[in-house]
Amino acid sequence: MLTVDDSARPASEKANPLTAAEKEDLKQAFARDGYFVIRNVVSPERLAELHKSLEQEFDAASKSGALFSGGGLKSGHLNCFPGAGARFVYDTLQDKGIIDLIKEIDPRVVRMPNVGCNFNLPGSHTQHYHLDRPFTRDFMIANVAVVDSTIENGAMEAIPGTHKRFYKYTQFVLERVARNAVRVPLKRGDVLVRTSNVWHRGTANHTSVPRPMLAMTWEDGGNNLEDPFAADGGKIRFLPNWFKPTRAGRIREELFVKVPVTYSALRFARSLVDKEY
Repeated sequence: MLTVDDSARPASEKANPLTAAEKEDLKQAFARDGYFVIRNVVSPERLAELHKSLEQEFDAASKSGALFSGGGLKSGHLNCFPGAGARFVYDTLQDKGIIDLIKEIDPRVVRMPNVGCNFNLPGSHTQHYHLDRPFTRDFMIANVAVVDSTIENGAMEAIPGTHKRFYKYTQFVLERVARNAVRVPLKRGDVLVRTSNVWHRGTANHTSVPRPMLAMTWEDGGNNLEDPFAADGGKIRFLPNWFKPTRAGRIREELFVKVPVTYSALRFARSLVDKEY
């Protein structure tokens, strides 16, 4: 995995975009692994302020009973809309030339991104390996570490090179593809650019505090809003992840948490009959 460390540049140059040579190296890393990391991109101080806002909003929603039942609360992985307060992150990526690099890698990126955040709760359970969408409908993703993402608090696990071919889940299991998985720890302000076609999973958060990770994604070219950060008044919102907050969804989530091998078996069985799964 290739990383570019912006802290190595003189302070006078840190506002400058990536150089042509850096872009070329990152493109090659992306072609090989399906992802790359750029270090020390976004202001840690401003991210610390955003982190505080996210925690305060989650605490308020939890105490008020506004949160849904299930929807990722049991497994420990929630989605979140980080609100207008996260707009500076996109602006920074644009100033650094990272958005232009993403467009060069994938010309289908034509609009601003969909904006989200993975909120990994304390005591969460490790996810199953997955893609973010079917293989033939791939899209670009830029993850930004709001806090240090470590082995202890659930750093993402990725499998380099798995974006190069389609794996049915049965093939993924029988070929033992997961043995090539690597953890991808990030420092606050680091940026991970990846394709949705890299097999990956969120891991368990063994600390006492949530681990937020911003996600800017370009499904079908991006968001149709002029400023997606201003959606719904720009307020922070917490949303269900994999599991729906319904009775059936809560049963599925409970099954995943208590008997994870059953969930794997269901995926394996579906893969036997579904050509795209």
